[in-house]
Amino acid sequence: MSEHRVRVTQDSGSRWRRRAGEYQTLAEALAAAEPGDTVTVRPGVFKENVLLDKAVTVLPAEGPGTVRIDPPTGVPLTVTAAATVRDLVIEGFHSSAAAVKVTGPQAGATLIGLRVDTHGAVGIEVADQATARLTGCTVSNPSGLGLRLRGGATARIEECEVAEAGQAGLAVLEGSHAELRRCRLHHAVGAGLLLTDPGSRAELTGCELYEIKGSGVLAEARAVGVLTDCAVHRVTGNGLTLDTEAELQLVDCRLHDLPENAADLRDRSTLTLERSTVRSFGRGALSVWDSGTRVRATGCAIEASTGDYPAIWVSDGAQLELADCTLHDLPDALFVLDRDSRATAVDTSFSEIRSSAVSVSSGATVTLERCKVRDAGTGLWFRDHGSGGLLTDCEISEVATGVIVTKGADPVLRDCVVRGSAEAAVYVSAQGRGSFEDCRAVQGKGFGFHVIDGCRTVLTRCRAEQNGRAGFEFSEPGPVVEACTSDDVPPPAPPAPLSPGRPAPALPPPSLPPLPALPPLAGRAPLAALPSPTATETLPTPRTAMAPAPTGPPPPALPQIAPIPDCRPAEEALAELDELIGLATVKQEVRTLIDLISVGRRRRQAGLKAPSLRRHLVFTGSPGTGKTTVARLYGEILAALGVLQRGHLVEVARVDLVGEHIGSTALRTQAAFEQARGGVLFIDEAYTLAPEDGARDFGREAIDTLVKLMEDHRDAVVVIVAGYTAEMERFLSANPGVSSRFSRTITFPDYTDAELLEIARTQCVEHEYQLAAATAEALLGHFATLQRGPTFGNGRTARQVFETMVERHAMRVAQLPDPSTEDLQLLVPADLPVPRG
Repeated sequence: MSEHRVRVTQDSGSRWRRRAGEYQTLAEALAAAEPGDTVTVRPGVFKENVLLDKAVTVLPAEGPGTVRIDPPTGVPLTVTAAATVRDLVIEGFHSSAAAVKVTGPQAGATLIGLRVDTHGAVGIEVADQATARLTGCTVSNPSGLGLRLRGGATARIEECEVAEAGQAGLAVLEGSHAELRRCRLHHAVGAGLLLTDPGSRAELTGCELYEIKGSGVLAEARAVGVLTDCAVHRVTGNGLTLDTEAELQLVDCRLHDLPENAADLRDRSTLTLERSTVRSFGRGALSVWDSGTRVRATGCAIEASTGDYPAIWVSDGAQLELADCTLHDLPDALFVLDRDSRATAVDTSFSEIRSSAVSVSSGATVTLERCKVRDAGTGLWFRDHGSGGLLTDCEISEVATGVIVTKGADPVLRDCVVRGSAEAAVYVSAQGRGSFEDCRAVQGKGFGFHVIDGCRTVLTRCRAEQNGRAGFEFSEPGPVVEACTSDDVPPPAPPAPLSPGRPAPALPPPSLPPLPALPPLAGRAPLAALPSPTATETLPTPRTAMAPAPTGPPPPALPQIAPIPDCRPAEEALAELDELIGLATVKQEVRTLIDLISVGRRRRQAGLKAPSLRRHLVFTGSPGTGKTTVARLYGEILAALGVLQRGHLVEVARVDLVGEHIGSTALRTQAAFEQARGGVLFIDEAYTLAPEDGARDFGREAIDTLVKLMEDHRDAVVVIVAGYTAEMERFLSANPGVSSRFSRTITFPDYTDAELLEIARTQCVEHEYQLAAATAEALLGHFATLQRGPTFGNGRTARQVFETMVERHAMRVAQLPDPSTEDLQLLVPADLPVPRG
């Protein structure tokens, strides 16, 4: 038995009482050891149940894995004191016992490098108010739990791994507290992390949960979990499952490759997501059920669904808040249904949504502020009675139908725009209502505002521009219209008389967007149960332009739409130009052009010859120097002077003009030119249309098409091309007719350090901040240190510096116990960006 010999090394305080010694068994050695002693174990297998009830250290004499504790029954290792165990292998096959048990209020175990290979109830258990610290341990327990904390226990677990578990990888129960750093929990059953019971809490940082037959995290019964920089993926159930008032907070986490829901919440549970990513989920990203259940997501991305279900599902009175989030590449993005269910989204974008970006039904409401929807089937669909909400300053573009309101739904939209819809921008039918204030429908292929069935929709100061069919279409009286305008309304003219008995020719019925079908959803409220669209919604009765006069009282007149009014006076646009920071030479050039044009008009009015002026311009200079802003003001001024019909700005780049095959480029260029008719076509980075090695590049076709259009429609559109100075010289030489079409080149200089400071001051005033005197001086010095290469951002850089200062100010002021109003406004030198090394 010499191979099992155990040596006890006494600490210095006990040497006067006895000498160190060697023992045949661990039990003998531990009986002889006193607190502070070290028990060194020779290689071998010990068939003993080891009890550590003293503050001793146990370790192998010849390194990790050389000593195994493997008793025939019972708990192989029990710790009831502040003991340390290093680098042992613990084995056990007792179906109702733990392989390692740390128990009791006096227990304070430190377990380092343990390898637990067991077929028992639990791999490692910390119980009954005990504390433990685990570092570099590995647990494999195909028959039960990996790690368990119960009875108010506390454990700090670092760089450990649960490699296999027949139940949960880690269970935190009965008010216990676990803190994990850089751990891996995988190949578990039921849950990677199980949290349950009031007071139970787990904090995970830099951890990974994967290959779980069940949920990645299961939290219930008022337990709390915080995950930071963690990943949950490759599970068979939900990524996160919350129930019964549980709370989870995820910061900088990643949830992906999940066949079910990324997160499923019920029964008053709460989930907070910050700067986290959810992708590749088979059912939903967030399924939020029941009154009192809440989700708040800030700075998160939800993308790349692999199923056919709504990415976010809010029902049964649940609440959702999204702030600065992106939802991308999804079948449906956000579904809110049932009375008292509510979703709020601020500064959130929805893109590449195959069906509906936002759907509201069964009495639910949404609040959207400064949100963007792009490339979707339907932007927003308010389906039925009681469904509604408030949308403010939102933009919906490149959709089949922008906003649908049906069956008594009554949303309010303010300062919203629907751009480039394939069918109607706004479509109201079947007793839908809705209030639209200061909204715009522009550049759509169908109707701008299409209201049928006599719906009592209220349209106030709405505007329709460049819509393919008409700006406003009402099949019968009902809509309430005030101060709305459209560019397809001709000036009033006396009606032409009809021949007696001959009715006017009938107009073809309008083409309406089909209402998207709802996909089925597994769960308590399947989408198939929602009311389906009726024939009234999709097939409005065709109407004629004029019918024979009916007998009886005349029907109420359809609401009248006014033409789009003229633009603001030139003096106002010129004043705004003068208020721009810097750009003295640019302002002088523009004023010279305006003076020439203005005097030329007056000479023509006086019967004199006017100089022939080409109004097309070349803008050269670095990014962020105000080229787009000046182009917009130039168009407004020309419209005010009567040179252009409308003065609007259409901004395009190479991707908008150049197609993928022969012939498509000319069509794209013509379409962009038509959009700009009556205004300004602004081509940014125009030199990309003429690459240095562009013999077979379709950009040449765009230039050739543009030159011809500028000649054929010389008075209809002003073209401004912009880009870096040297590169624009190449563009102007790409076609013999290009340079002759532009009257002059205006160079936009880089902003000086003082002008950048003034831009930052303007940002402060606009956002209600103040610069301390020392801050302004430091900021001026900061701008002086910036590298001014070809990609220098100029005004954009000044704004980015201001945004960084605001962020650093927030981090600093958040630490103050009771900040004053001055604290909340004043930017100090410490808020400046940290210089790059």
